[in-house]
Amino acid sequence: MYLTIQAIVLRVTDYNDRDALLTVLTRNHGKLTIKARGLRRKNSPLIAPCQLLAFGEFTLFEYRGMYTVNEAHSIELFQHLRRDLTKLSLGTYFAQVAEVISQEDLPNPELQALLLNSLYALSALDLPESKVKAAFELRSACLAGYTPDLFSCHACGNESPDRFDLSAGQLECAKCGRGSGGIRMPINPGVLEAMRYISMCEPKKLFGFTLGQENMQALSTLTEAYLATQLERGFSTLDFYKSLLI
Repeated sequence: MYLTIQAIVLRVTDYNDRDALLTVLTRNHGKLTIKARGLRRKNSPLIAPCQLLAFGEFTLFEYRGMYTVNEAHSIELFQHLRRDLTKLSLGTYFAQVAEVISQEDLPNPELQALLLNSLYALSALDLPESKVKAAFELRSACLAGYTPDLFSCHACGNESPDRFDLSAGQLECAKCGRGSGGIRMPINPGVLEAMRYISMCEPKKLFGFTLGQENMQALSTLTEAYLATQLERGFSTLDFYKSLLI
């Protein structure tokens, strides 16, 4: 049986001397693992569409529950991204997050669109990395089922609280959290408004918020910590990205 999909490559793993396994994210079939025969050969026509972070159209052949690439064509390779190691490493982090929160055979068009739009923002739009990173992290958390409560302090109802509970995903005032457990980070009105915007805006307007440089970095630090706390894991790709910033 043949299947035609549009997918973005999240991971490439060597299978043997000639072949590789691709983990891809599709719109209608969720995450798939597919075999690319001959990909490791120098003159393989699959090299461009099957490279990490490539978005393309794939014709797959299914045999005994395993998909094999029969034909592939590139749609977008994000060339500008590939010429900048820092941006490329950040894009790879996005791909790793998408792989973790996506599921086999479960459609997730919103996640695929988020990943593609974030890579486009880094590549073609050349938006600040901290801005794209923060928006991707918080929106990914929302898509994974961890939408935070950002309306008011969960205890007293104050609409301008000064702390964010990473574990509970909720806001609180300093006086309301005394003596309770959990991990909290400070949050100011500007960062809070940005988080509210990211979690509730239309997908096409995801990067339509503005913050000063200091607040943008604070937002990026907070969204990174929140996503890691909710997923209960770290990311090697993020560690590498941050090592390039030193």
